[in-house]
This record gives sequence, structure tokens and C-alpha cells, in this order.
Amino acid sequence: MSSCDRCKIKGICMINLNELKGHECTLEERIKELQGEILRDGILKKPIVVDKATLVILDGHHRVEVLKRLGCKKIPAVLVDYRDPNIMVLPWRKGEKVSKSKVIEAALSKMKLPPKTTMHMVVVGEGLKHIEYIQPRVDLPLNQLKREDVEISLLKASRVKHDG
Repeated sequence: MSSCDRCKIKGICMINLNELKGHECTLEERIKELQGEILRDGILKKPIVVDKATLVILDGHHRVEVLKRLGCKKIPAVLVDYRDPNIMVLPWRKGEKVSKSKVIEAALSKMKLPPKTTMHMVVVGEGLKHIEYIQPRVDLPLNQLKREDVEISLLKASRVKHDG
């Protein structure tokens, strides 16, 4: 079993945008840039990463905000067990103190952390990779994400193909 498999990837499923809980604020400049890219391409390239127990967003706050603004209802998400020791949280800025409990508390209390406070990593072999490592390309058309009834079958971790 690889280290990535030990991250307890639960698969990719469609989540209602209004059920997700963010732990960080977003940057308006990044939202506009990403919105332009998504509109130009007509697709969402990658899912977000969400804790399966709390629906707290671990990676993808800007994608969530863009899709909300575009009138989308759902977003593909990789569900993980955030308690897993193979998923780590580090600060983006030197000297910041971050922890998994601080992330969950910020999301559940709606007292969001500043943008780019946390960086989630996964243990891969002897090292760490950014959590985007477990986000496969999905290339979902934007118009599908605007529908209430859109669903993707749960994918088994063995079928998830990683870039990288």
C-alpha cells in the first residue's frame, strides 16, 4: 500500500456547494483570474479536497467561490479522513501557528483564517507533496455543475489517477 493510499481517499463525489464549510478567506484577484480561466475553458479541471466528516474545505476555496458566483450547484470533491496522520497542515507564512483543530474550528465557527494561511500536504514515500497530488483531473463541463441532479459515481482510490 502506498503512502497516498494510506491517506484514506474515499473517492470523488459531487457535493452541494451550500453544504461546504470554508476555513480561509479568499483573494478577490485570484477569484477573478480563476473565473476567467474556468469560463474560457468551459470546464472545472480538478476537484476540491474536503474532510468527509465535517465537509470542511481543505483545498479549493477559490474554486468553490467561483462556482457559486457562476450559479453552479455542485462541485466534485475528493473526500478524505482529515484525522489521518498522512494528511498534514503547514503554514504558508513563516512563524504562523496552524493545526488541524484550528482549521476545523475556523470553519465551524465561521471565523475564517486569512487567505493562504494553511497549506495541506500528504505523505508520499519518504516526503511530502501538496494535497493537489490526490486531486485527479476531472474536466467537468461548467453547465453540468449548474444542475441539481448531476452525479458522478464514487471512484475507488485504486482508480484515481494522479498527475505527478
